[in-house]
Amino acid sequence: MKLITYLAATVLLSQVLIGTAPAAQPQSMPQVQLTFAPVVKRVTPAVVNVYSQSVVQQSVNPLFSDPLFQRFFGASPQFRQRVQQSLGSGVIVRPDGVIVTNNHVVQGGTNIVVALSDHREFKAKVLLADSRTDLAVLKIDAKGEHLPTIDFADSDRLDVGDLVLAIGDPFGVGQTVTMGIVSALARTQIGASDYQFFIQTDAAINPGNSGGALVTADGKLAGINTAIYSRTGEYAGIGFATPANLVRRVVEGALGGGVKLPWIGADGQPVTAQIAQAMDLSRPQGVLLKSVYPGGPAAQAGLKTGDVILQIDSVEVDDMQGLNYRIATHRPGEVVKARVASGKQTREISLTVVLPPESPPRQLTTISGRNPLTGAKVENLSPAVATDLQLDFTARGVVIVSTNGNSPSGSYGFQPGDIVRAINGAEIHSVGELQHALANAGGHWDMVVDRGDQRLTLSVGG
Repeated sequence: MKLITYLAATVLLSQVLIGTAPAAQPQSMPQVQLTFAPVVKRVTPAVVNVYSQSVVQQSVNPLFSDPLFQRFFGASPQFRQRVQQSLGSGVIVRPDGVIVTNNHVVQGGTNIVVALSDHREFKAKVLLADSRTDLAVLKIDAKGEHLPTIDFADSDRLDVGDLVLAIGDPFGVGQTVTMGIVSALARTQIGASDYQFFIQTDAAINPGNSGGALVTADGKLAGINTAIYSRTGEYAGIGFATPANLVRRVVEGALGGGVKLPWIGADGQPVTAQIAQAMDLSRPQGVLLKSVYPGGPAAQAGLKTGDVILQIDSVEVDDMQGLNYRIATHRPGEVVKARVASGKQTREISLTVVLPPESPPRQLTTISGRNPLTGAKVENLSPAVATDLQLDFTARGVVIVSTNGNSPSGSYGFQPGDIVRAINGAEIHSVGELQHALANAGGHWDMVVDRGDQRLTLSVGG
């Protein structure tokens, strides 16, 4: 109401100046003064500081870590432990002490402390840390006290130009509030998380704001501040927040046994101007399906390769990241409405989203013995695993989930997401086949590995 009064007074004053309205003047300070103080007072107690400590191994002499130096001189790397501390923010979303923040704030932390706005500190337990969404859910023991919270907004109702507040602890200077507007919606290709769909704002966000609140003008949680675009690492006018609708799903998952995000069972690409012209579409819009998983939700709804998904739940989608986000805000088993173009015809369809299947079973295994993959964790590829690792859901074989930097798998440069295709000419289709090939290689391993669009080869041994 204050904002409307202020704008009305401004318009009236401009009319007076140009002679189109009778002279008038504001009758009170509230008519000319715009303040967010009441909103700030209400929501800031629910924004907390998050301190995360982790112990890392640091090489005493980097030269000793060089594999060539070790091979020729037989030197072993020497390490010392160093305590590394990260600082971020968080938001209390339930009065019993449930807090949401960014995964990168707490990742690897062994001692996580939450400091409330009244300076009380609590040790926090990580209920869930999800790298796919870059969100983490923490819990502190409030001893029965009802803590202040911020209610979730419907982030789909945000419009470009809406006023928002960013609240957090930039650079550790203390709780800070900045104001801006929603600069853009549905930002993808940011690279901050696997489910890339962000609210862009010009409210000042700096290091330490990560995990803090992006709040609407009426005091609801629009999103969690996640990333900034900057060449210097400091504020440059462009910040990104994970929308509240996805945050709500992650919190529900943390309290209900884990985040289980459904899928549509299809992959696609943006419709470019050239594709739109070739398909006789009125304009470039939607996602062109290039593969559909047999028996998946899309296939069961009658979708096929070459169809274009224009909308999900009456909201336009322009790329696969945006489409995946729209699906991820639903629960498995829910029905999703989609608008689809097939040639010149458009139609409305309904599909039931489900969890991606784990077929074949994961069979998560840590490789041991004397071979180049020792220390790596591997598992069989399935649509579920491929979705977790953001790989093509049609990929098959054995994928590397993680490596150990102090083992051969780390020394030889293997990375999470690498798919082992062959060893000594034998194709690898399962974890069992991989273990057999590694153990029976006779001390020499010719390996073929897929990494993204690249095919790499490695020869190890005499």
